[in-house]
Amino acid sequence: MVECPDLFPVADPGDQNGLDYAPSNGAAWHVLKLSVMATLQDYYVVGRYDDSADTFAPAAGSDNDSRTWRRLDYGHVYASKSFFDARKNRRVLWGWANESDAEADYVARGWSGVQTVPRKVWLDRDGKQLLQWPIEEIETLRKKRVELLGAKVNSGGVNKVIGIAGSQADVEVVFEIPALEGAENLEPNGLLDPQKLCGEKGASVRGGVGPFGLLVLASGDLHEHTSVFFRVFKHDGKYKVLMCADLTRSTTRADVYKPSYGGFVDMDIQETRSISLRTLIDHSVVESFGGGGQTCITARVYPEHAKISNNHMYMFNNGTGMVKVSKLEAWELATATVNVA
Repeated sequence: MVECPDLFPVADPGDQNGLDYAPSNGAAWHVLKLSVMATLQDYYVVGRYDDSADTFAPAAGSDNDSRTWRRLDYGHVYASKSFFDARKNRRVLWGWANESDAEADYVARGWSGVQTVPRKVWLDRDGKQLLQWPIEEIETLRKKRVELLGAKVNSGGVNKVIGIAGSQADVEVVFEIPALEGAENLEPNGLLDPQKLCGEKGASVRGGVGPFGLLVLASGDLHEHTSVFFRVFKHDGKYKVLMCADLTRSTTRADVYKPSYGGFVDMDIQETRSISLRTLIDHSVVESFGGGGQTCITARVYPEHAKISNNHMYMFNNGTGMVKVSKLEAWELATATVNVA
């Protein structure tokens, strides 16, 4: 069973402007998105819609089975819907970060599920996938700022981002990878289940190139932390970038849902030798955008230390080689003013 369908037009590949409607001759690109109840995941495919014939055809190489389509978010997002913002000529996507714990937890917290940060969506230059990025209005909440340039995170290193309280924060970082030769080999079927791969190759499992990334919502002693990271593998003569959110140490409580999430980032890391990560933190929600919004992972986390102490943020590298942080900018975020005249 599928629900919450969304069929919307998108501009030509690489054009970030949104479309409210498209010509009826089937020439314009469209995105068909479905929410699949069996997996509680949102899937989408790019194709062409013919208004006169009322038919949608996925692009060449795409399957008609929605379970084989790309995911909008490789974490805890379901039942998303989009709308056209005529004022700023953009397509905006809203997602729902639902819950997976016991009902008693929902009652104690006072809520069950929350909307994600609105995201602007547009078609990538290759025409194969959507790019997603937090709407620009989020940046108006930025206040206290810190910046790092040219920092190095050595093998096994954990570097604290000083000056930012981590309960409401926005961080953008670019990692440079000096060498790829140490990348681990990936089994032939290793691309089939990135979430399982992230579970097996978590942040604490040493690798060749990675894992490297951020530790957020972390306690001062690091007994609790949520890790968002990348890991590079070698597969069939090419390099593949895996992005993960590892929740296994997000809380010391044993009776809450704390999985590992994962998705591959469709990029040529051998050519770029760098990858970007933006992570938005809002208490129990961690939304991460890898490779400029190519791969998105949303997580729900409930660390115990947050009840009595501050959250912290770190950079880490558990690979064998050094990773360079060419740029890191982090901001504390103010509370949004919502539904106030």
